[in-house]
Amino acid sequence: MAVSNLDMHALFVLGDLRAKLVKQFQSRFVYITEQNAEGIYVAEIDTESALVVDDKPGLKLKVGDHFSASVLPSREGGKLEIKFREIKLTVYGLGDYAFVTTADGEAIVFKEGHSAVTVFAAHQQLQEGLTKTLKAVTAKAAKWRKGELVTFKASE
Repeated sequence: MAVSNLDMHALFVLGDLRAKLVKQFQSRFVYITEQNAEGIYVAEIDTESALVVDDKPGLKLKVGDHFSASVLPSREGGKLEIKFREIKLTVYGLGDYAFVTTADGEAIVFKEGHSAVTVFAAHQQLQEGLTKTLKAVTAKAAKWRKGELVTFKASE
């Protein structure tokens, strides 16, 4: 039987990361992208129409039916589980995410395998060049060559 726990280090690191995600969803327009070898998928979430629930004691964040993030116990001491569409991303700690700041907004880029998921809080709704702008944000942390994710510059 596997023993799962949530150690203090994971609680602080992953809890802080969840808090930064909560801050992202304080912006009116949040863009979530999934980028991999096949291409990019972009979703716009208007936080005025999507209910944002911050469950601090439960270490969970839920945004409508679109997005959720939860700090959960694991054999490794803790994990942050992110769900978006069919994506179920698991972040175990340092090295799996990067913070990016641009003139258009703030982003957190998550890496798992050969794909990257970006949560971008825009200062205002992106009207033109949406995909180009979001690809550029992701490219500040993740680089692809011949369809493969070759480098990822983690923030911590």
